[in-house]
Amino acid sequence: MLLFTIFRLTVFLIFFLGTVQSRVLHGKENAGIVNGKKSLISFMSGIVSDPQNALESWKSPGVHVCDWSGVRCNNASDMIIELDLSGSSLGGTISPALANISSLQILDLSGNCLVGHIPKELGYLVQLRQLSLSGNFLQGHIPSEFGSLHNLYYLDLGSNHLEGEIPPSLFCNGTSLSYVDLSNNSLGGQIPFNKGCILKDLRFLLLWSNKLVGQVPLALANSTRLKWLDLELNMLSGELPSKIVSNWPQLQFLYLSYNNFTSHDGNTNLEPFFASLVNLSHFQELELAGNNLGGKLPHNIGDLIPTSLQQLHLEKNLIYGSIPSQIGNLVNLTFLKLSSNLINGSIPPSLSNMNRLERIYLSNNSLSGEIPSTLGAIKHLGLLDLSRNKLSGSIPDSFANLSQLRRLLLYDNQLSGTIPPSLGKCVNLEILDLSHNKITGLIPEEVADLSGLKLYLNLSNNNLHGSLPLELSKMDMVLAIDVSMNNLSGSIPPQLESCTALEYLNLSGNSFEGPLPYSLGKLLYIRSLDVSSNQLTGKIPESMQLSSSLKELNFSFNKFSGKVSNKGAFSNLTVDSFLGNDGLCGWSKGMQHCHKKRGYHLVFLLIPVLLFGTPLLCMPFRYFMVTIKSKLRNRIAVVRRGDLEDVEEGTKDHKYPRISYKQLREATGGFTASSLIGSGRFGQVYEGMLQDNTRVAVKVLDTTHGEISRSFRREYQILKKIRHRNLIRIITICCRPEFNALVFPLMPNGSLEKHLYPSQRLNVVQLVRICSDVAEGMSYLHHYSPVKVVHCDLKPSNILLDEDMTALVTDFGISRLVLSDENTSTSDSASFSSTHGLLCGSVGYIAPEYGMGKHVSTEGDVYSFGVLVLEMVSGRRPTDVLSHEGSSLCDWIKKQYTHQHQLENFVEQALHRFSHCGVPNHRVKIWKDVILELVEVGLVCTQYNPSTRPTMHDIAQEMERLKDNLTKSNLPPHQ
Repeated sequence: MLLFTIFRLTVFLIFFLGTVQSRVLHGKENAGIVNGKKSLISFMSGIVSDPQNALESWKSPGVHVCDWSGVRCNNASDMIIELDLSGSSLGGTISPALANISSLQILDLSGNCLVGHIPKELGYLVQLRQLSLSGNFLQGHIPSEFGSLHNLYYLDLGSNHLEGEIPPSLFCNGTSLSYVDLSNNSLGGQIPFNKGCILKDLRFLLLWSNKLVGQVPLALANSTRLKWLDLELNMLSGELPSKIVSNWPQLQFLYLSYNNFTSHDGNTNLEPFFASLVNLSHFQELELAGNNLGGKLPHNIGDLIPTSLQQLHLEKNLIYGSIPSQIGNLVNLTFLKLSSNLINGSIPPSLSNMNRLERIYLSNNSLSGEIPSTLGAIKHLGLLDLSRNKLSGSIPDSFANLSQLRRLLLYDNQLSGTIPPSLGKCVNLEILDLSHNKITGLIPEEVADLSGLKLYLNLSNNNLHGSLPLELSKMDMVLAIDVSMNNLSGSIPPQLESCTALEYLNLSGNSFEGPLPYSLGKLLYIRSLDVSSNQLTGKIPESMQLSSSLKELNFSFNKFSGKVSNKGAFSNLTVDSFLGNDGLCGWSKGMQHCHKKRGYHLVFLLIPVLLFGTPLLCMPFRYFMVTIKSKLRNRIAVVRRGDLEDVEEGTKDHKYPRISYKQLREATGGFTASSLIGSGRFGQVYEGMLQDNTRVAVKVLDTTHGEISRSFRREYQILKKIRHRNLIRIITICCRPEFNALVFPLMPNGSLEKHLYPSQRLNVVQLVRICSDVAEGMSYLHHYSPVKVVHCDLKPSNILLDEDMTALVTDFGISRLVLSDENTSTSDSASFSSTHGLLCGSVGYIAPEYGMGKHVSTEGDVYSFGVLVLEMVSGRRPTDVLSHEGSSLCDWIKKQYTHQHQLENFVEQALHRFSHCGVPNHRVKIWKDVILELVEVGLVCTQYNPSTRPTMHDIAQEMERLKDNLTKSNLPPHQ
């Protein structure tokens, strides 16, 4: 026992002495820590804005430097080895003092708002392995000193404002670089590889969107492990790098689009280049668009490894000749784009062998012959664009088998025959454009019955005859119908009024006769109507003048008669809208004037009415008003009693922690201005901490207004019934005669609005996740909650973000409970046109039908969600667009969407904003597609007709799919 005691004492002494020695040594090593701390403090002094309080722990004297946020130390030596402050929206400059942290291995300041030059002193951090400064506003040159970073394998300086040439030392000083991203800058000069530059470990080289010139350097062939090369959007020239590419057996992605490359033999031969790709067993995507490449598509294009190649982009070149049948060997291809070339000959039937194709673009070429019926066997085909060619023959019946087809574009060809009725089986069609052909016959009832058509139907400039089929009225989701310049006849069916989403209708250049249906002017969302060059008679319906949506009208060259007003929708029209109608008169300049009729007899008719009729008319009106007021008073009284009873019942059913006014006052420091974190029309929100150290947000409502008092009861009534991870939960309430407060958990990342303005702080991944979270919360409210809830005020300030950036919907102050069996709100919100102004939501987010007095509906929330998505993508407040552009945000974006060039610029601008908020740059094409899909979601949700909008359940599923695809996308590793 004595020996055991001595042994334990000995062990203790050894341990004690070791600890003392360690602390002594640690004291010596503290010199490194002290220097590192000084360097970090110097860095912090250059930061002028820290909106996310990322450096808050740096200011606490009791926190060890190794515990500062973003700082990581080596456990053994206690040396600083990592500084990661990515995505913190820090503003200011990068201090050269960081170079004093000699042990630093990882430096990541990406996704901030840093300005100024990159300190050349960072080149002295010889232990550095990863350096990422992407997504900032850095300018100037890349320091040549970076060539001394021999341990550096990951370098990302993309999406800045860097200029000048790439220093040769970066690639030629024996560094071990594996990942290099210098994309989306303004770098010039040549790619600095020479014979002495050997980067054997290089796997990813991303230099897209710069001003680089010259050829692809031959020395790049030494990087035999290269997987990803992106040189798009530069000014590179020379022949396609066949000899270099063949040395990259692991190559997966090759992007050379929009440069000045040529094919071999004086820009006439593409065969050598495609031969260099034949043995690349991992090759997935090839993009050569926009280079003006000449030559024919070689037969050896079918020799590319068929099991790996998925996308082929050769559009906007000078490729001529026919499409070789061997292209059908690429059985795993999902995307084929050969549009805007000089390709002729026929479409090879072998395309049907590629049964995984989802999109085929062959437009704007000189293709001839018939459309192969075998294309109908490509079951996954969603888009087929054969427009602007010289195709002839009829449209194949086999297209009926394309169950996934969403867009069929065959316009500007020489197609003949009739429209096959079997097209009516393509139930997922959104766009059908057969215009500018030689198609004859009737419009098949089956095609007119495509009720799922969402975007447009264009059959114009053909030889169609007969009448408009009544089935056309079943297209209640279509936005535009154009059947102009045909030989259609008969009357215009008034049933077109059932096309409730219709915004554009062109019936011009036919032989329609009879009166213009009054019902067309009653279409709620119609903006443009052209019925010119027909045989229409009678008066122009008054409904056209009264329409609040019509902006463009053309009645020219018909047989209309009567007086034309200069009021309403006609106030901005000129005589050009009425030409060729001899029977019309009106006040527009150039139109014949109407002869005034004397109406003295009307005065004598009015005298007895004014003398004797007014009291008689007023009596029933007074009785009517008294009755209505009485009923309203009774109804309001019932609602108020119901609210009060519900609150009392809720306090019994739900055992919330009891909290007093005094406790809330103490928690918030007396509701002082320093604890105020938000305010609005209902009151103020204060930050506080309860006695159990729970951080809370206290929403104090102004009790001086009865409407706000009811808002308090309503919000409590809803919150006590719902539970969901994406909806704010209530901790407790506090009710006094002069004080009403709701207590919520405090969301550390604040509201979504603070992350959108004044500058975008989100990246694409966060954007999609937030949209998905909001959609999930709203889907629960609409479809799964114990009581169906319409939020009524969905906007960025009413979406909060927790510590993990999970979005929670909040502020149910004007929300409405909806009857479970119908989309009608409870009696306290019979109409949205409240005289108090508190029931209309927020300007810019309000669904258009609410302005027409429509009842509260879940479709109104869908509209607000759509505006929210478009706002997040565009970075523009709805009210800003309204004041500057004179139109709504969704109308403004819809204009961008319908013009390809404007749309591309819009997506580029959006991507550029997000890239300054921490989005990496190596998957830019995926993110462009994501942004485009978000735009489409927003536009679909903001359709004018409520019945054509998707449900929140559908939206939540779509957002979940988008989120999963983004997460699973093939992102290159950092090492």
